[in-house]
Amino acid sequence: MLFAPDTEVALRSVVNLINSAANGDEHLSTTEDLDRFLETEGFSGSRTRDAAELAGVHRLRGELARLWLADESTAVGTVNRLLREAGALPQLVKHDQWDWHLHATTPDAPLADRMSTEAAMALVDVIRGKEMDRMLVCAAEDCDAVVLDLSRNRSKRYCDTGNCANRAHVAAYRARKAAS
Repeated sequence: MLFAPDTEVALRSVVNLINSAANGDEHLSTTEDLDRFLETEGFSGSRTRDAAELAGVHRLRGELARLWLADESTAVGTVNRLLREAGALPQLVKHDQWDWHLHATTPDAPLADRMSTEAAMALVDVIRGKEMDRMLVCAAEDCDAVVLDLSRNRSKRYCDTGNCANRAHVAAYRARKAAS
């Protein structure tokens, strides 16, 4: 296992949040879109379900997208700021289907604070483990989605937002066939 299970879940949520605006598409346009996203990602806690909450998540998404591409020292500064701004105080909790795991905000903290803290806590593990090279951008030329490579052999290169890997493999196959 590379990371603790809750870290992997949080990192996948970061990827899904960033990729909700990949390739010029916007998949979090409304509070209903945000409701579906949070349900899928398993986020719990209080909600205001208003435009300000959605705007806060959009701001966080942009910050996390920049962090995904940052060098280590910039990432450290951003992670520390996110934790500081949310007043993070890590503690072990157990709820719903989850066994003991870390939370660093209260369930009634603003959604964007809870999401940023969750992301920052996961990224702490990535940075401390010197694993930032697992944070990639899709190798497809026409895609700007991000990729989290949790494979043992560090071989994941394509996103999960569409069919980038299939398109690349078909193109490579056709090129090989044309060359022979």
